[in-house]
Amino acid sequence: MAEIPLLQELVILTALGAAVTVALSKLRLPTVAGLLTCGALVGPSGFGIVDEPHAIEVLAEIGVVLLLFTIGLEFSLDHLRHIFRRVALGGLVQVLGTTAATVAVATFLGVDHGKAVFFGFVMALSSTAIVLRALSGRGELDAPHGKFIVGTLIFQDLCVVPMVLLVPVLGSDQPPLLVARDIGLALGKAALVVVGALLVSRAVVPRLLRIVDASRSREVFLLTVLSLCIGTAWLTSLTGLSLALGAFIGGMVVAGTEFRHRAMGDIIPLRDVFVSVFFISLGMLFDVRLLLSHPILIALLVLAFTVGKAIIAIIAALVMRFPVRAAWLAGLALGQFGEFGFVLVSLGTAKGLVTSDEAGPLLSAGILSMFLAPLLINAAPALFAGERLLAPLSRLLRVRGIEEVSGTQLKDHVVVVGYGVAGQQVARSLTHSGLSHVVLELNAETVRRARKAGDPVFYADATSLESLAHARVQEARAVAVLINDPDAAARVVDAVRRCAPRVPVLIRARFHAERDKLVELGATDVIADEVEACVEMITRLLRRLEVPRNVIHDRLREVRAAMQTSERKITIPRASLPEHEALADLKIDSVVVPKHGRSIGLSLRDLNLRQRTGATIIAIRRSRSLLEKIDPDEPLHGGDVVYIVGSGETLSAAVELLTALHIETPPPPS
Repeated sequence: MAEIPLLQELVILTALGAAVTVALSKLRLPTVAGLLTCGALVGPSGFGIVDEPHAIEVLAEIGVVLLLFTIGLEFSLDHLRHIFRRVALGGLVQVLGTTAATVAVATFLGVDHGKAVFFGFVMALSSTAIVLRALSGRGELDAPHGKFIVGTLIFQDLCVVPMVLLVPVLGSDQPPLLVARDIGLALGKAALVVVGALLVSRAVVPRLLRIVDASRSREVFLLTVLSLCIGTAWLTSLTGLSLALGAFIGGMVVAGTEFRHRAMGDIIPLRDVFVSVFFISLGMLFDVRLLLSHPILIALLVLAFTVGKAIIAIIAALVMRFPVRAAWLAGLALGQFGEFGFVLVSLGTAKGLVTSDEAGPLLSAGILSMFLAPLLINAAPALFAGERLLAPLSRLLRVRGIEEVSGTQLKDHVVVVGYGVAGQQVARSLTHSGLSHVVLELNAETVRRARKAGDPVFYADATSLESLAHARVQEARAVAVLINDPDAAARVVDAVRRCAPRVPVLIRARFHAERDKLVELGATDVIADEVEACVEMITRLLRRLEVPRNVIHDRLREVRAAMQTSERKITIPRASLPEHEALADLKIDSVVVPKHGRSIGLSLRDLNLRQRTGATIIAIRRSRSLLEKIDPDEPLHGGDVVYIVGSGETLSAAVELLTALHIETPPPPS
């Protein structure tokens, strides 16, 4: 039997990748670190186990194509229009700042201008896969620094497209005028491809996917999505544009349809496999010999990725009026080489813009920075020194600080930490209840809007003893902590306990597992989001399944006793009649008693509606009053609206009886 190409290499990569990743996970190192290490071990500068590194690079390119396709799935035109203002400024400052700083340093070292700009492009991009995975695992995507990081990564991903178009032009030896012409042609060609693809997405792709969806075959749908991904990448390559740009456009084409989420769910497992191969192939490019022969150069490049990029990202976050802590965490999170940096380096090498000798140290340093990135992201919340160094910069934000209320008489008030959705509702409830309060918030724009609305919201870091002293926390009746950063929340509890040990601290946590740690730090009460969501889910699910009310009540009491008590009485909304499946055949109808009808003046006892028709009167609306407790001897009035319940036949009979102009007197009971 003929040998299957690449089978041996794939077996080695998958087996060793899994083994190394599991081994490093014991040291709490992330998956990406394991994949990079695996690549370094099997690569040419390692044990040289893989004989066909070029073929592995082809698989890695497929991973990049699929990665860009899934990123394109996140960016329909409507979505881009919605988020552009939010991500543009911070991302623009970070990308342009990093590129400009790199160009300045490279030019000072004698590098020609085109190559310096290329190095700036490579340096400006961070790793979307590493950073988002780390933030998601820590539950920090909704934290202030998480929002800035996600926005910046989105902007970087969008910048990949023009960067890929400009790389071939940067390597040109033509006069500036011709270079400008080539740039204009490249951007014009890309614009035509994008516009054409989007027009097709509106006219053809939705119909095609509906036809495929009608087949009820998941396999056919996945094949169709893959053909759109690979097909658009191939078509753009025929026009001289990159595969990466084509994959991104293919994703945007599908994103404009109602099948976007299904396509994402089906293609993610396939993407993850090929992206794993991509990280392994990236690790194979790490050359230990280069590290030994150029240790100072590679060390300086690693510092440029981790420290230099971090400083520029911090400045970008501060320009966007993010708090100092958020800027510090965002800076460390964005300080590494990116997946698309590898795409640019490969493209630049192929176009002759840089040589292999020039790209080698850059790739080795970049791979080391990617290995260090998850470690720095995990360690960042505990590195307080950086925050203290940045603290003076907060004065440049020009927002009203908590120091401005230190001279006022604050006593028996509530200190609310955080002014997101939960913080706003708590503050509003305190205001309506006539209770004095102040809010400490670290988002400068949020503070500005709140102050403009007249709310007592002040820019302050609640982990600072000085800020808490200005807020008179010692004189407060309670402190409510409602922020999304779990590490910062724990530090707030610790700071309050040191500043005001007797003041009760109520804190919101995302997970029930955080409760013991927060109580140990001094929290009086911990409200876990997942417990409240669990209680609400149990209530709604069991009610929908028509479980008896007392059984639901008992189950909720058990859950509360086991996980988290509540000051609120357990309330279960009552189901309406149509929600009871057992009563599905019953209908509710209404009928107006005619002003000259024979039922006027008859009582419900005289009418004997239930015995005659099987229907039951449940209420009567008379003028603007609803009569629920009806006296059997109460006579009907003309214009009364009578509400009756019964099956279809019984309701018809009841309506006929109530609207009749003549009613036969029922026979007396025997």
